[in-house]
Amino acid sequence: MKWIVGLGNPGSEYAKTRHNVGFMALDALADRHHISINQSKCKALIGEGMIQGEKAVLIKPMTYMNLSGESVRAYMDYYKVALEDLIVVYDDMDTEVGKIRLRYQGSAGGHNGIKSLIQHTGTQQFNRIRMGVSRPEPGHAIVDYVLSNFPKKEKDALDSMIETTCDALEYSMKDTFERTMAKFNG
Repeated sequence: MKWIVGLGNPGSEYAKTRHNVGFMALDALADRHHISINQSKCKALIGEGMIQGEKAVLIKPMTYMNLSGESVRAYMDYYKVALEDLIVVYDDMDTEVGKIRLRYQGSAGGHNGIKSLIQHTGTQQFNRIRMGVSRPEPGHAIVDYVLSNFPKKEKDALDSMIETTCDALEYSMKDTFERTMAKFNG
């Protein structure tokens, strides 16, 4: 079984923001595979289903971004799941809009959601898909930037990035994350 955590913030006011691309990707993946992410468990909304013939659990922490690790830890403890079966999907300012980067370890890089996951899991070694949101213009506050909506001019790049993320997640169901990285990091 794979468990996929998309990072974001709950609430309609955050739904289309840069910080919520992890939620957007999980919603798109759920749509592709007719999975409803509507069970409330472990401080998260959860959906279970089959992807590429494998059982998958899609998890959207409802703790707000900075406390995402609480939800992940609660899920790990309750369901006794292995960290190597986890894939985290989240926004990354060091990657341009439309691009994704896959990694199996690394620091938080200033991302508070990842910082929380590292703190609550006790390791930096977990699979991740970083979805590009680019950096703000100089002088623009980072918090305002990540909590702002994508502009219309980035819609095609955003849609394409979400589709590519779903493709990578599907591929990872049947193959190793190492090979998934090789294929999708180009």
